[in-house]
Amino acid sequence: MTSRATLSVADPLARFIEDKVLPGLGIDPSAFWTGAAAIFERFVPENRALLDTRDALQDRLDAWHADHAGQPIDPAAYQAFLRGIGYLVPEPGDFTIGTANVDAEVAVLAGPQLVVPVLNARFLLNAANARWGSLYDALYGTDALPGPIPTGGYDPARGAGVVAAAKAFLDQAVPLAGKRWAEHRDGVLPLADPAQFVGARGDNLVFSHHGLHIEVVIDRRHPVGRDDPAGIADVILESALTTIVDLEDSVAAVDAEDKVAAYANWLGLMQGDLEETFDKGGRTVTRTLNPDREVVVGDQPLTLPGRSLLFVRNVGHLMTTPAVHLADGTEAPEGILDAIVTSLIGLYDLKGLGRYRNSRAGSIYIVKPKMHGPDEAAFTNRLFDAVEDLLGLARHTIKVGVMDEERRTSANLAACIHAVKDRIVFINTGFLDRTGDEIHSAMAGGAVIPKGEMKASGWIRAYEDRNVLIGLRHGLGGRAQIGKGMWAAPDRMADMLREKVAHPMAGASTAWVPSPTAATLHAMHYHEVDVAGRQAARAGEGIPGLDALLDVPLATGRNWSREEVARELDNNAQGILGYVVRWVDQGVGCSKVPDIHDVGLMEDRATLRISSQILANWLRHGVTSADEVEAALRRMAAKVDAQNADDPAYRPMAGRENESLAFQAARALVFEGERQPNGYTEPLLHRFRRQVKAGRY
Repeated sequence: MTSRATLSVADPLARFIEDKVLPGLGIDPSAFWTGAAAIFERFVPENRALLDTRDALQDRLDAWHADHAGQPIDPAAYQAFLRGIGYLVPEPGDFTIGTANVDAEVAVLAGPQLVVPVLNARFLLNAANARWGSLYDALYGTDALPGPIPTGGYDPARGAGVVAAAKAFLDQAVPLAGKRWAEHRDGVLPLADPAQFVGARGDNLVFSHHGLHIEVVIDRRHPVGRDDPAGIADVILESALTTIVDLEDSVAAVDAEDKVAAYANWLGLMQGDLEETFDKGGRTVTRTLNPDREVVVGDQPLTLPGRSLLFVRNVGHLMTTPAVHLADGTEAPEGILDAIVTSLIGLYDLKGLGRYRNSRAGSIYIVKPKMHGPDEAAFTNRLFDAVEDLLGLARHTIKVGVMDEERRTSANLAACIHAVKDRIVFINTGFLDRTGDEIHSAMAGGAVIPKGEMKASGWIRAYEDRNVLIGLRHGLGGRAQIGKGMWAAPDRMADMLREKVAHPMAGASTAWVPSPTAATLHAMHYHEVDVAGRQAARAGEGIPGLDALLDVPLATGRNWSREEVARELDNNAQGILGYVVRWVDQGVGCSKVPDIHDVGLMEDRATLRISSQILANWLRHGVTSADEVEAALRRMAAKVDAQNADDPAYRPMAGRENESLAFQAARALVFEGERQPNGYTEPLLHRFRRQVKAGRY
């Protein structure tokens, strides 16, 4: 550790800040560390007090539920109790957010959003470059079209189906006058609305619909364009308008070295020089950030962004980091460190020091997860004020995205928005974490319903609707994003095309997708649905009340069959082990993990929170026993081992459960789950991952 002001800073972090970040910004290291130390000194006591409040409220919830166990919950009495303990706060009244200097991708446009782990440079570059995607490729290589997906050479029949589907899409998004795109040959395009034509990129034609661009690639030398009557070789869609670079749920960053690796990749994005070299099909490929796209409009150039607008998701208020120790020797709150360092790095973009611009409006976009209620949102607002002062930024340069993923936030959403009303650019439902908090909040109340039934429960519908309607009531429409959660099955694009149109139909201006390919396919929904029109239509709807939102999903009076219990145990045990083994043993925070039916799902800590909390809840209320849970974990360890048999870096768990730190972590997540703060998995995951990194395997 190195002494800096009143802090002790891990050597890798000190070197990174002083050698890689500060020199290019012309900031004096002594002034920076003195200012950073002052921020920690000011905000750490409040950070700790907010966490104490979480614990105190959970104690009150546990006591109330224990007193009312087995009784129907009276909504009026329950809400009176919640108001009495400060869990529910008064509504703030009428107000409109005042956020200014927001890029169009956030404020005005509607389109897909990617979330990508910051520790994987290749994925980062793929996501940033996913602003534009080939519709032909997305249709050809997924199950978006019926029939088997080709694995060998080019399949002409599949190709013809792709062309037909893409031209049918153009018929809807950029209709021609008097004919269909499939009937078009050479010559001038008879657009039904000539104003949709934006300009040309060489021979390519660029159009606009609902604010999103579509590029029709004309290339008669291309194998596809050569045989097309109009010479169309591809259709390129403006796809992932925004990307969240994630330092939180999708990464395993447990020490200073991990944090520096994360910050270094964020720096590479802001400086524009991030690159990654890898082997692909026997050849070496180097990936870099895409340049902007130049379109000729008449005789004038028009520049279209070549990359997603990037947010950075900091960690929440809970965790601390060994990268910085405070004057009293304790670890510093990781979220405070993230706010300081990610904003510092963001100066490269604000000052125009990078190869490309991220925010043309002059803002830094930070997503803040896992906040519990308006006091925590207000704390974040003041913290960002202090970081702006440290860095010499105008007030509200740092924007905030509020994840509506904790019960106390969704129950007080208007008050949370009000607490950050002049810097908020984003509210997004996070069904998975929200479900985990729902289970933990009612831990003492009784056994909860199985995981598969949660998404159909009444509180979920109220939660999703309230997020949109409260956002619209307070002026987010046309000023900030209203978002929806992740489509978790990257190999099921046909299902996504059928189902995820519900998100823009609900009035959400963005929704999460698991891959660049999914972003291109989901972009079609934002041509199908006029989100601005849907928001206008929904703005006058009544907001669902708290009765539905706070309807606790208890399985009251349920007679569990042993088969039902065993099935739920295996399902959750397999999900826990499949994710944890990669997190603990290999430091992989997000990946496509096979479920119990061998369907690949994009998993992160939020899904783990649900499974561990359900099993902890069922243990508490006698739905299952410790022996049954242990047996399920051991049974599923063998299945997870088999699912990972082709991974040379994988360490099997079955038969060595007492040696495997990954298996021990999974076990702890269940058997210690009731005692984990708000049911979070991070403390235990970090503990076991640090042991692996220390060679204690």
